[in-house]
Amino acid sequence: MAVRKYVKKIERSTIFVIKLALFISLFLLFFGLFAIDNPQIIGQNRTAAITMTTFVILGISMTAVYGGFAIGKKKSKEIIPPLSIATFITDFVTYFQLSIMNVNRYNEATLTFQNIGMFFLVFLLQIAAITLFVYFGNFVYFKINPPENCIIICTEIKKASEILPKIGRYKKQYKITDIITYQNEDMKKLIRNSDSVFIYDVPAEFRSDIIDYAYKHFTNIYLTTELSDVVINYAKPIVIDDLSMLCSNIKDLSFEQKFIKRVLDIVISGLALIIFSPFMLIEAICIKAYDKGPVFFKQQRATLNGKLFDVLKFRTMVVDADKIQGYHPATDQDDRITPVGKVLRKLRIDELPQLFNILVGDMSIVGPRPERIEHVEMYTHDLPEFKYRLRAKAGLTGLAQIAGKYNTSPKDKLILDLMYIEKYSIWMDIMLMFQTVSVFFKSDSTEGFSDDKMADFVKQQSMKDNIKK
Repeated sequence: MAVRKYVKKIERSTIFVIKLALFISLFLLFFGLFAIDNPQIIGQNRTAAITMTTFVILGISMTAVYGGFAIGKKKSKEIIPPLSIATFITDFVTYFQLSIMNVNRYNEATLTFQNIGMFFLVFLLQIAAITLFVYFGNFVYFKINPPENCIIICTEIKKASEILPKIGRYKKQYKITDIITYQNEDMKKLIRNSDSVFIYDVPAEFRSDIIDYAYKHFTNIYLTTELSDVVINYAKPIVIDDLSMLCSNIKDLSFEQKFIKRVLDIVISGLALIIFSPFMLIEAICIKAYDKGPVFFKQQRATLNGKLFDVLKFRTMVVDADKIQGYHPATDQDDRITPVGKVLRKLRIDELPQLFNILVGDMSIVGPRPERIEHVEMYTHDLPEFKYRLRAKAGLTGLAQIAGKYNTSPKDKLILDLMYIEKYSIWMDIMLMFQTVSVFFKSDSTEGFSDDKMADFVKQQSMKDNIKK
């Protein structure tokens, strides 16, 4: 116990040392192994200085873009893929730099099979190092930090079934001890005795009081995001005379931002169409060969300012699927999806034809996903703020696609899209483009809507021992 208290005091330093050790290991694996045949790359020369500097700067930047070394905040299996992607990009750029500078003994044929083989050997060893350090880092973190004792405060007890399964995925971080309503007489006592409080779907007038009380008693606060939170979160503090205020400037993209965004859309979509054209041809042949039906699926969607356009996708369902059973969102075991379609959806390559939509200007690379017209009308009826998504051009990827899932609720997707719109910058677009790669490694990114109406109840029951009745 005494050791744990001491280690707790130096927790940040301990985690920093683990992170630093990992980065040094990645650096040494790359340059150490390549130096076996090319000792000059670690010598005192300009090439070594430039490539090592590139590796360090790009490695730090890419790690930040892909969420950092998020020890204690995420599961190990959620940290490893993004870190591996960041490392691969760093390795590739540094390797390319080494190749064009002709620093090895294969000067006339730098990109030999032997060198390429060494590149992938280095990368595989780096993945092993990442895996080792991530699991060790989380092991150390959770030895120092036991799960937080948490309570959930919501409008009514049954609403907890919407948030409980999500929190339950992180058992090492959170331990749910109570689920109560905001009207519970023992609420303040429970807040004082808890490490953290989750505030979910509580009316705004009561939420502020709970936040104030939790803050007063040093209780961590987690609350679901509302539209007002998004606006305030990105507001800037200003002082008018001697009055301090928060200012949120509601404005459209500047001319310069629109111009750069459009140029990026044209260049990237054009290059992507060239690169992926062989894969798209194979997809088209497979779809046609399976049932002789049309290759593409067209559907009207809404984009900037409500403008309608026909979105293009590779067809993944049987012909006239909506006419046969009537429209409803795809489920995990949807028999309308063809065998070819299941593969295309799993690999997230059924949306490649939307590169044509981007090229002609109907869509952008990054932005809110274009919704069906029926969805826009339905969601706007239940969530009037849903129409604010149309303040930006629809995108192939976006914050909601990267952070969310196929079956993420309309409200949560809306909040993520509004966060993107309010925080917009060209740099953010570039970051989201890089982060899109990580979606392919998320096993639940294409998770469909469940047909089982008792799914939440079953998940909740699995956590029964953690809940005090």
